[in-house]
Order: sequence, then structure tokens, then C-alpha cells
Amino acid sequence: MKRIFDNIIALFVVVIVLFLVIPLPVQLLDFLLIINIGLSIMILMITMNITEALEFSIFPSLLLITTLFRLGLNVSTTRQILSNGGNAGSVILNFGQLITGGNPVIGFIIFIIIVLVQFIVITKGAERVAEVAARFTLDAMPGKQMAIDADLSSGLIDEQQARIRRSKIQKEADFYGAMDGATKIVKGDAVMSLIMTLVNFVGGVIIGMVMDGGTFSTVLNTYSIATIGDGLVSQLPALMISTATGMIVTRSVSEGSLNNDVIGQFSAQPRAIMATGVILLFLAMIPRTPTVALAMGGGVLLAGGYYISRRMERQAAAETAAAESAAQTEAEQAAAAPSEGDYYKDINNVYSLLAVEPIEMEFGYSLIPMVDENHGGKLINRIVIFRRQYAQDMGFVFPSIRLHDSSALGTNQYVIRVKGEEVARGEILVDYYLALEPPAPLGEIDGIETIEPAYGIPSRWILPENKEMAEIYGYNVIDPMTVMLTHLAETVKKHAYELLTRAETIQLVENLKRSSPELVEETAPSIVSYATLEKILRSLLQEGVPIKDLATILETAADALSQGRDVDMAVEQVRGALSRTITRRFCEDGQLRVVTLDAEMEKAIISSLTRNEQGVYLAMGPELMQQIIAQLSEHLKKFGDLSQTPVILVSQVIRGYFSKMITQFFPNVYVLSFNEIASNVQIQALGNITAEAPARAERRAVGV
Repeated sequence: MKRIFDNIIALFVVVIVLFLVIPLPVQLLDFLLIINIGLSIMILMITMNITEALEFSIFPSLLLITTLFRLGLNVSTTRQILSNGGNAGSVILNFGQLITGGNPVIGFIIFIIIVLVQFIVITKGAERVAEVAARFTLDAMPGKQMAIDADLSSGLIDEQQARIRRSKIQKEADFYGAMDGATKIVKGDAVMSLIMTLVNFVGGVIIGMVMDGGTFSTVLNTYSIATIGDGLVSQLPALMISTATGMIVTRSVSEGSLNNDVIGQFSAQPRAIMATGVILLFLAMIPRTPTVALAMGGGVLLAGGYYISRRMERQAAAETAAAESAAQTEAEQAAAAPSEGDYYKDINNVYSLLAVEPIEMEFGYSLIPMVDENHGGKLINRIVIFRRQYAQDMGFVFPSIRLHDSSALGTNQYVIRVKGEEVARGEILVDYYLALEPPAPLGEIDGIETIEPAYGIPSRWILPENKEMAEIYGYNVIDPMTVMLTHLAETVKKHAYELLTRAETIQLVENLKRSSPELVEETAPSIVSYATLEKILRSLLQEGVPIKDLATILETAADALSQGRDVDMAVEQVRGALSRTITRRFCEDGQLRVVTLDAEMEKAIISSLTRNEQGVYLAMGPELMQQIIAQLSEHLKKFGDLSQTPVILVSQVIRGYFSKMITQFFPNVYVLSFNEIASNVQIQALGNITAEAPARAERRAVGV
């Protein structure tokens, strides 16, 4: 019995198909026709009481089943009408007599009007709405998915909530896609109803006159009533199902049931209701108009609008009184609160002033709308997306950025601070575009000259109407939001190593423990302390090396430290283990273009290494340093036409110390060692820094 109940819908569909073949008794046909009408009413009421379409997600399939059920009954009633002398049961007879009222012509015209209303107005409109909803739902899917990923990355939702929201988006797309096709079924049902009505009428007249030998008037009266009754019994449910179809595909902006929405939104406009009442009363005073009806309608609307208006005023007064009471309570609490001097007498309250934000961004007044989400600001969402992307690329989740305005800044200025200190500053014009100047522009564009804040590129602030012309001239045009976000992103990348704290290091290790518990248990913190691991990770981030492969970093660091290596040498060994990652960052088309040091220069640098109690450091003489800087400046010009970042290739022994010295003069130059380059990469030397003789170096210094 349970198995039959579980498959009741499938059995019902099979029985509906059998209606097309097997004749049904008149009594059973009456019962099924009433069931059909009741089912259509129930579906219409459900669609009017749901708040969103997915609450009735079975509607497309239900639409197909009810249409098939209606057509099956229509075929059965047609069989009874044609084979039983127009007698298809009491339901059809009563509905036919009701609509005809003794005049078959009037009844037939009313029936045609009902069918055309369903076909032209409701069905066609629902079809168009479903088509547009399906297209826009599919177009909006990528944006919705990105919003979910952004909320997940920012911690607003967890993985389970994100999974539920993704599933809902997919179901919504599937639903509207199915509705787009299901509305075609309703359209075909309306066409089929007209055809079957014509068949019933013409076929009945022919059978009645030719086979039964009845008079034309008798046959016409009998079969017209039966035909119109049959058509009405089938079209009433079809009309309600079509209306339900239109209802369910137009629930996109509703916040409650249709009843609540209609009452709430109409009652929110009492002036419009009263104005309508006044207009109707004015029309009632015009001669030869239906004075009584207009006066009654105008009076009802005027009284109803006045009542709603008075109720809204009372509600507003109550809310105002509640707000004043709350404000008075807050004022009393503020008065009762201790003064600032009394508050800071407690030394524990003074400690609250010592908090320092890891990273914060201050804005001038004009830039607030770019940040404020209530005014359409997109900066927060863009930061969330950047945080997610940076975490995927570098393996480090930088802390939340505190955003706030500052009256100390200019209206168009912004400042980026790391641990309370300013590290970057910029100025943007909200209503302009920034055009980055190409090396050889095809034309000159009018604008305010400036410097792009992130990369220091000469640029111009141009008006929006000059954007297309600037792009034609070869300028790279970007909007103010992108300018500010790019500057923030580059600043975060540059100072990411400062944002890595001990707590974040422990969090990274705990996260690794989920996938490699044995490695963590063996190495951290027994061999590699959290403090040492933090130094290693900071050193990697400072030089732009991703720490995503934490398992390799921790394992290599443990091996190096267990062999008695210091932290600096452990960092170099870790970099060697990450050779593929480092190579991928700088390699282009299988080639790596570098500047090298000759053997004599490397020996000179090695001889400059000095060890003290704090460790090893580079104590290089000013002459040797001047040689290196002068030659490197010449060689870096060769990277100007290349898209690759300038790279200096040295031995592993001096790489770390040489990198610290070079970045003081050339922050955008990276120093790599030979063991950090993958074996399948072709190295191309663009220049070689040599150890010059003292006399030659002196002549170079004085310009001889």
C-alpha cells in the first residue's frame, strides 16, 4: 500500500492518459470535472499567498499535469456529447444553461470572449514575463555567485549558508527556465480549447441532423448548450491556471503574500484614495452621468482615504512619542554617565586608548559615497573580493581594513595607515577618469596632470566625455574607484609581512593541521617554534613569495633548523623548496631575463659578510656599493621594454643579504638565487655586474 501511495502521482498521470482512450461514465465525469475546478482554484490561491516563486517550485510540472488532466476530461466530454445526444452530465448542462441564459448566440459570444481573454491577455503576458525572467535570472547568476563568494570570504556567512544560497540560485534558474517552457503549454491549451469547441459544435450538429434526424433548431439548441457548457467547464480551470502562472512569475519584488502587499501598498497612499473619491464626486455633479453610482463610489473612497490618513497620523504620533521617550531616556543616561574626566580616572579605561588598527583607510568628505553602501558605494565589496583573491594567491588572509572619514584630510584625499602610521596617501577626483599616459600617445588629451598613486605613472584626470577619445589615443582609462582600490591593493601587498602576527601564524598552523596532522605534530612548535615560523613567513611575504604551500615551508624549515642552520639560511632553503612557485612568478614563456654578478663581484660581496652577536650582516664599503648601484642602474634600463619584473641572479650564500641592500635603492627589483630557478627554464642574461679596478672605478665616479 505504501509503495502505491509513493507513486500516486505517476499513477495519476497514467490514468489521465487513459482518459483519452477509455470512455468514462457520466457520473464519474461530473465528479472529475468538479475536482478539476477545485484543483485550479487551490493552485490559484497558493500562488497568491506565497512570497517567492521557489515556495511553489513544483508549479511547472503541476502545470503540465493539470493541462493534461483538463485535455483528458475534454476528450471524454467530447465523446459523451457526440455519442450521447449532447448529454455529457449535469455539470456541463448546468454550466451551459447558466452562461447561455436561453440564448445560444449570447452564450457562444461570452465563451469566445473568455477564451480570447485567456489567450491574448493572460497567457501571452505570462509567457513574456516568464521568458524575460528566465533570461535575466540566468544573466544574473555570475553576479550572485560572486556576491556569495564575497560574503563567504568576508565571514558574513559560513560554508553551509553559502552552499544553501548557491543551491537556491541554481533552483531559481531552473525554475524560471522551466516556467519559460511551461507557459507554451498554457498557450497551446487555449488554442486546443477553441479547436475542440468547434469540433463539438460542428460534429454535434452533423450527428444530430444526419444520424438522429432532429430538427435544426432542436439540434442547435441541444449541442450549443452542451458545447458551451463543456468549453466553460474546461476554460474556467484553464483561466485560473493561466492567472496562477502570471502570478507566480511576477512575484519578483514582493515582500509578502499578494493580499498583504496589495492592502499594505494601497493603504500607504491615502491621499491618492481621497483624490480619487473627490474626482468621482465631481463627475457625479455633471449632468447625464450615473450620479448615484459615482456619488456612492466617491463617498466610500473619500471616507476610506480619510480613515486611513487619520490612522497613519495616529501611528506617526505614537512613533514620534516613542522616539522622544527613547531620546529622553538616552539623554538621562548620558547625564547620569560620568564625565570624560571622571571616566578616565579609572586607569583601566585609559587602556582602551592604546588600541592600534592593523590597517585602516581614512577618506575625505567627497569620497564617502564611494565607501558608504547606503549610497551605492562598492569599495567594501571590492575589498572583500581582493582579500579572497590575495588569500588564494599568497596563502595569507590579511586582517579587516577599518574605513572611516577624517576631517583633517582634503575633500578628495585618502590615507592608508598600517599599525597607526601613514604608509600611503593619494588624491582622486570622483567625477573624472584617470588616463594613464602611454609611452608614445597618438594625440594629446585635455586634463589635469597628476601621478598615478600605485605605480607612479604620469597620468591625467579627464572628463567622462573625453574617455573614448583618450582610449583612441592609446591612454589606459580607469575609474576613480579602481584607482583607489589598486593603490590600496599594492600597499597591502607591500606591507603584508607587517600584518602577519603570531596569532595569524598559529591560525595558519591550525588550518594545516586539518590536512597534515602528523607533520604539524612532529614539527610545530617542537622543532620550529611559532616565533621562528613567523620570521620565516614574514621574510617570504616581504619579498613577494607565496606562503600557500605551508606544508612544504614547515617541513623544509624543520629540516634546516634540525641541521643547525640559522633562520636566514632556513629561509634560503625554504625558497629553494618553493622553486616552482618562485619561477612561475617571474618566468615568461619559459624564459627568465636576469642581471648577473661575475665571480669577482660575488667574492667581494662574500668577503664583506660580517658576523656578530646578532648574526650575519653585509658590511660593504661605499666604493663597492657605488659600483654595484651605478652598473645596476644601467642594466635596469633594458627591462623597460619588457613586461617582466627586473631580476638579479646571485648565489644562495649572498642572496638574502644582497637583496636587503638592493631593495633600499630599487624597491621593485627582486634578487633570486640559482637554486630557486626550475630546471626547465631558459635563463637569459641582459647584463653582468663586474668588479672594476679601483682606478677605473675612481674615473667612473668623477665622470672621466
